[in-house]
Amino acid sequence: MLQEKSTDAVRINARKTDVFDIFKFKHYMGPNPYLEVGALVFDLVMTEYRKPLPIEDYVTVISDRYPNLANQEYESYAHLFAQTLSEVGKLEMGLHLTRWSVQPNSDSVRIAIQSLHERTTRGVVYFVWDWFEAINRDADFLFEDELTRLQNRFRQSVYGGPTVYALLRTAYEKGIPSFYLWEEGLMQYGYGKKHIRGVATTFDCDSHIDSDFTTRKDDCKAFLKTLGFPVPEGDIVTTEKEAMAVAREIGYPVAVKPVVGHKGIGVTAEVQDSEELESAYDRAVVAIPEEQPTRIIVEKSISGADFRLLCVNGKFVAATERRPASVVGDGDSTIDELIRQENRKPARWDTPTSPMSKIQRDEAMELYLTEQRLSLDSVIEKDRTVYLRKVANLSAGGISINATDTVHHDNIILAQDIAQHFRLTCLGIDVITKSLSESWKSGNFAILEINAAPGILMHLNPAVGDSVDVPAHILGTFFESGTEARIPIITFNKISVQELQETIDHILLQHPEWTIGAVCRDGVFVNRSKKVLSKDYNSNIQSLLRNPKLDLLIAEYEEEILDRDGMFYQNSNMVVLDNPTDIERILVRDVLEGSTVVIKQGDNVSISRKGLIEDYTLGEDEPFTRVYLKEIGTIL
Repeated sequence: MLQEKSTDAVRINARKTDVFDIFKFKHYMGPNPYLEVGALVFDLVMTEYRKPLPIEDYVTVISDRYPNLANQEYESYAHLFAQTLSEVGKLEMGLHLTRWSVQPNSDSVRIAIQSLHERTTRGVVYFVWDWFEAINRDADFLFEDELTRLQNRFRQSVYGGPTVYALLRTAYEKGIPSFYLWEEGLMQYGYGKKHIRGVATTFDCDSHIDSDFTTRKDDCKAFLKTLGFPVPEGDIVTTEKEAMAVAREIGYPVAVKPVVGHKGIGVTAEVQDSEELESAYDRAVVAIPEEQPTRIIVEKSISGADFRLLCVNGKFVAATERRPASVVGDGDSTIDELIRQENRKPARWDTPTSPMSKIQRDEAMELYLTEQRLSLDSVIEKDRTVYLRKVANLSAGGISINATDTVHHDNIILAQDIAQHFRLTCLGIDVITKSLSESWKSGNFAILEINAAPGILMHLNPAVGDSVDVPAHILGTFFESGTEARIPIITFNKISVQELQETIDHILLQHPEWTIGAVCRDGVFVNRSKKVLSKDYNSNIQSLLRNPKLDLLIAEYEEEILDRDGMFYQNSNMVVLDNPTDIERILVRDVLEGSTVVIKQGDNVSISRKGLIEDYTLGEDEPFTRVYLKEIGTIL
């Protein structure tokens, strides 16, 4: 093939020792001429500086890391390069980025790979390029270091949080449109009047009053007590002296935590005496945000295991036991060395899909080790388990264990009774008890706190036990299917403002109560009202689909925009093409099932309607609008 020959292309990015060169990068956030999804596109050529190794030599090295690439046939170096990109692009985090394409040009090859975060994907391309060049020179390649850097880059992106990514991937799998609203710092799922917006597990339909209430642990605790639910005895204090007095009154051991806080930061359990209380109080104060007053909870510490009960839309869906970080001795290594070894395990790579975070060293850990007459330099005998902190904080290296199937019927009712009192999509209820299989009514059961924005990775990917598909439960609250998240979309390759308004009026005659958004090169409209047209064409599309009143979208996508920017949305209910170019024909590439496609070529019109095709020839002076306006009724 052409791309396997040397070219006369001027070197752009390649070094004189390189076999390959890459250039002409272009990122599309949505469907484009090369893929039906967001993609990074670039050109690949061979330099004339050095000759490549046989393809088999590259495959031998690459398949040592990715065995699934070993037994495949590759048409060219470009196909091997693209498929390697696709594998590396998953970042060994299970990312859903699997699509790619290769298109030969006259003197290069254009490669497109599915992309979510441009900066990360571009880094993947350079990573693979360097890897290929290292293979060609038989040079060392720091694969692990570079991969870790890319993983961290993705984690720091708006998509890299474990809860955000889990919801985004589930939306992708279910065909629910989703995109990030940069100005608002929110994810949007669905279009127009069907859409919801949110941050992680908090959504625009949630009550901000109820969400704020859950952060006021003292008031929330009093409310739960009023409802007759079991909460630990204790009080709110503002000084260390008051903390000492409360602890003496209720008796040690006590738990100490800030009234305003999250992720277990500043929480100390099993405080045994005044000396420990002094340190625990200081940690709680440090954890309080600067703008918040000093208010600390001192309450009776209940013995037992730490559990999270999760409710979605008022229904119990999952339970997880959380255990503190620990290490197991080997008879030779210090605790510090054991932590290092534990943190190197793939399960603790601390990615959006890792079941465990890295074990964190801090003052609380060292104090707890001191209580056990240990230190980070202590050598632990073989097979002895040493817990590193009192609090089962997953973000500090704790372990999650699926306990969903063990929960007693009474405890499920308890969780759902609590959830019914809050207008919140997701509610996490933290409890302590010896076993969830025993009813809370039998005693030794306490509600520690409730959370309005609970993380879901502990349920989706526990360190021990089966996964519970919490993202599906959450998105299923709003959308029974991907279809339920969409409004009808009609896409044209060319349409004038006059024709656009005629189409709007035609639809409003049938649905006068509807709100219709429409955009073409020359204007943006909501019904007949003209709006400000942004220079960034796709931002007009996003603004319309962000409108919570919108019932239907009409959009024009002509060749220049498709080639330059790509499309904002995937799939159309109806596509109308007027003498389309080859690039404009991609508009019919991934239409929805049951869609209508109308294509005019000269005076000949082809109509595809739910799989049936009809050919039609326009009469003399017969306008094309007459044909497609008649067909609009088939999708409404």
